[in-house]
Amino acid sequence: MCGIVGYAGQNQAAPILVDSLKKLEYRGYDSAGITILNGELATYKAVGKIAELEAILPDDLNACIGIGHTRWATHGKPETRNAHPHMSLNISVVHNGIIENYMVLKEKLITQGYEFESDTDTEVIAHMLHHKMNADNGKRDLLSVMKETIKCLEGSYAIAALCNDEPDRMVFARKDSPLVLGIGEDGNYAASDVTAFLKYTKDVIYINDNEIGTLSSDEINVFDLEGNSLTKDVETVEWNLEAAEKAGYEHFMLKEIHEQPTSIQNTFAGKLLELEGNVRLDELYLSKEQIKNLRRATIIACGTSWNAGILGKYLFEKLAGIHTDIETASEFRYGNPVLCGEELTIAITQSGETADTLAAVRSSKSYGCRSIAITNVVGSTITRESDSVLYTRAGPEIGVAATKTFTAQLITLYMLAIYLGRSRKVISPDDAKKLIISLKKLPGQIQKILNKKDAIKECAEQFADKRDYFFIGRYLNYPVALEAALKLKEISYIHAEGYAAGELKHGPLALITEDTPVVAIATKGHTYDKVLSNIKEVKARNANVIAVADEDDTEIEKYADIVLRIPTSHEMIAPVLSSVALQLLAYYTALARGCSIDKPRNLAKSVTVE
Repeated sequence: MCGIVGYAGQNQAAPILVDSLKKLEYRGYDSAGITILNGELATYKAVGKIAELEAILPDDLNACIGIGHTRWATHGKPETRNAHPHMSLNISVVHNGIIENYMVLKEKLITQGYEFESDTDTEVIAHMLHHKMNADNGKRDLLSVMKETIKCLEGSYAIAALCNDEPDRMVFARKDSPLVLGIGEDGNYAASDVTAFLKYTKDVIYINDNEIGTLSSDEINVFDLEGNSLTKDVETVEWNLEAAEKAGYEHFMLKEIHEQPTSIQNTFAGKLLELEGNVRLDELYLSKEQIKNLRRATIIACGTSWNAGILGKYLFEKLAGIHTDIETASEFRYGNPVLCGEELTIAITQSGETADTLAAVRSSKSYGCRSIAITNVVGSTITRESDSVLYTRAGPEIGVAATKTFTAQLITLYMLAIYLGRSRKVISPDDAKKLIISLKKLPGQIQKILNKKDAIKECAEQFADKRDYFFIGRYLNYPVALEAALKLKEISYIHAEGYAAGELKHGPLALITEDTPVVAIATKGHTYDKVLSNIKEVKARNANVIAVADEDDTEIEKYADIVLRIPTSHEMIAPVLSSVALQLLAYYTALARGCSIDKPRNLAKSVTVE
């Protein structure tokens, strides 16, 4: 996830662009750059935080129009050559999103004589704009060639572009990535988030998917892709700056829960090959022979990432036929692990800086094991110490309680399991295709859960005064129960425990009373009937049962007091949907109790000490 800004007005553009980028640094922090236009384009880029860019800007920049970008690396390492804006002679472009077909476009442009200086997908946009503008020896306007160019793009984008030949305006376009315009007294603005320019104006225009337009110091024009002029409402932002950083949500956690349709889409973008029934993981440095000879995998993680790893264990064993162990990173290196060179270590860490996980990876490498890191942070320590890195692409997560990074980790584990399973010929193309289709449906299904969150809020408020909670699930739903319990205890301070449902009779039933809500993850699958039996066991002890169940389940209401419905999905994919519903349950419980949701006591976002 990256941040883009643009300004056209009566003031100097460079200070405004830099100031706006600082407000968007939560969206990207690997590199940054700006282009200003005063007779000709001048571009400045730097790796690292916005301050690094600010330090290299000349004092005498004189231009009243420009674009800027702060990058969260997706294609190419955090290097100056990969930083935005990207140029093609007289055109400069900034972009937020992922162009899935960029390799096909890039190869075509190379045959047409274009040379690429970066590893990014964005550079193809600049070269396509230049090529179309100068096709047939005719000069054309930037707006018309932008319209033609975006029709060739597959994926997501928010784009702002400048051209030497049009010194007074920028062109913008949007599909599946946020873009908002600001109307100010001394000029107009464009950005990924109103946070960027809230200091200058609160009057905004929200750009929708498949809209395109132009912005100058005194005029904004918006069109659909057929060229029809659109009348856009001007809205007034009521938030203060801190609230705007939360995009209007009361807490970062709630915002990040709502971002999951997008974060999941970003995680699997360009990787799911539905027609082939396979997954593309070009960043995985394992040969076919190495994958074939894998004897065992060990997943190493802490906290929420450990819960994701348990699901990964089930997935690797079911889909790839690889015996898999799951180890708590803080305990791993203090035991006596039995490892050898034909084993795979998979380290899961949101920040890439978790001290216990890093130590465990270093320990496993001493045995000659190949390692894969699953992380959300480009350039973090774990990425430098692992043989392969799979980025979750969830974007920055500010709330301490992990939400969108957890589901992004799950998606990455699904993709890795499918990839290994197909490589080892454990699952068929048809079975893999069914899973891939279900994965692609997740963003829309999660949005349905979010649209009906009031029912979850009502349930949370009903039991917010309880001291204890139990969460139960079987097989793939067992790690969901563990993660749900962790979320609830993290932010509401209610004592909560997650159990494999069959284990209740081996001790925990002694704690079940009428004052102990029990949440049963009861989605359809081969353990469904067993979970119903477990529900009967706790009902016999007078517990209130909250069931998470498929929307088409007609039996569950006979067993549970409250049913939280989720869209019906493939048995193996349903845990993602259940997790989102239970994140909301934790959030609204904490809200009802008046807890500090984004910064729960005693906890930190990145655990960098052992």
